[in-house]
Amino acid sequence: MTAAKDRVRLWLRLLKVVRGIEHELRDKLRREHNTTLPRFDVMSALSRHPEGLKMSKLSGVLRVSNGNVTGIADRLSEEGLVERVAVPGDRRATVLRLTKAGQKEFETQAQAHEDWINGMLSGVSPEDARAMAERLQAFAAAAEAHVEMTKEPAHAQ
Repeated sequence: MTAAKDRVRLWLRLLKVVRGIEHELRDKLRREHNTTLPRFDVMSALSRHPEGLKMSKLSGVLRVSNGNVTGIADRLSEEGLVERVAVPGDRRATVLRLTKAGQKEFETQAQAHEDWINGMLSGVSPEDARAMAERLQAFAAAAEAHVEMTKEPAHAQ
């Protein structure tokens, strides 16, 4: 087998595992917490930034468009889970952050998420999990470096 075929096989196996776990997580979040994975992701990002994030920064953290985040933020705000706070000195900018209710709800969801992942990956020893995570981090860094190297330079107009 060629190196290229080995790498394609690796990619397909990674994709299959990730899609399977993601499908299960989406289903559990919907059934057990009446929420979605994108909402969970927004709350997770905000939980790591208690001071809040501007919408553009939140979009960058999540690697999605501002439009995707705005709709989710609107619904979370309507439910009292996030709040918009004006940025002093910048009338157009707002920061999004979890409310106390949002923090409490996210803690509940995050614990369930951790438990689900732990259960789904219970066949992997902690040592193997650490080693695989390190290898995947190196894999991701190499893939990102390759993408950056192959990007065409932007041309000035």
